Amino acid sequence: MGNRLLDDATKKYRQLLEEKLRSSVQRLDAPASLKEAMLYSLEAGGKRIRPLLVFAAMDAFDRNPEEGVAAAAAIEMVHTYSLIHDDLPSMDDDDLRRGKPTNHKVFGEAMAILAGDALLTYSFEMIGDMDASPDVKLKLVAGLAKAAGAGGMVGGQAADMEGEDKELTLEELEAIHINKTGRLLTFSVLAGAILSGADQNKLDILSRYAFHLGLAFQIRDDILDLEGDEGTIGKPVGSDTVNHKSTYPRLLTLEGAKDSLAAHIASAREELAKTGLNTRLLLEVTDLVATRNH
Repeated sequence: MGNRLLDDATKKYRQLLEEKLRSSVQRLDAPASLKEAMLYSLEAGGKRIRPLLVFAAMDAFDRNPEEGVAAAAAIEMVHTYSLIHDDLPSMDDDDLRRGKPTNHKVFGEAMAILAGDALLTYSFEMIGDMDASPDVKLKLVAGLAKAAGAGGMVGGQAADMEGEDKELTLEELEAIHINKTGRLLTFSVLAGAILSGADQNKLDILSRYAFHLGLAFQIRDDILDLEGDEGTIGKPVGSDTVNHKSTYPRLLTLEGAKDSLAAHIASAREELAKTGLNTRLLLEVTDLVATRNH
């Protein structure tokens, strides 16, 4: 039943999300080449875990998740921009993303940079145009800016780059990933809760849930870099090793990383139990993070 719940929700909300992403970019008054580059990466696939977290959080509050599609699309735009820029030669210098040539390989570095810039800025316009109260939109804009900016994802990426060729401690590695990956995942959950009118107590509990989920997500990513199949994960296996990055398996051993993954998933589930909400869909997404193969 659980898998059916997740499958049905993923199919339903993904269709809504994909249409929102496509139509939003297509209606832009912008050069066709720029819109093509934006859509190329937006439509490259992936599990859409961040938007799914928005929908699942709203479902927990018995709100219509379809009302969160604009916020979910905005978050996915920010995530996609970060991937485009991460893949650039000056950053991770990757040729493949989700099994397809990276954006700069298709459109050139300059257009890839501009496509990322356009997605980032458009995300805030999407929230501004939402049918929601000014207070809710202000909270979403402020939350997304903090999650994506220097104190969040961008800061985590900067620390990650500086950590290459260095032996990081576990605490230093976790700090990087709390910012680089965790902040945007956390905001995805909180965005759904904010749209649902959650009180501060619920927001605090869901923040703790998302903290553990974010670390679990990154640990699983590090494990897949060693155990995954290139055809499935869509990028070369072992790229973290090639780039001399500290990872959870490197610091904890592969078995230790798997134990840590299980512990964070257990803690995430414990926090959800404290909400008193109908968290079936959030629990399914939590298990998806723990077992995903790409």
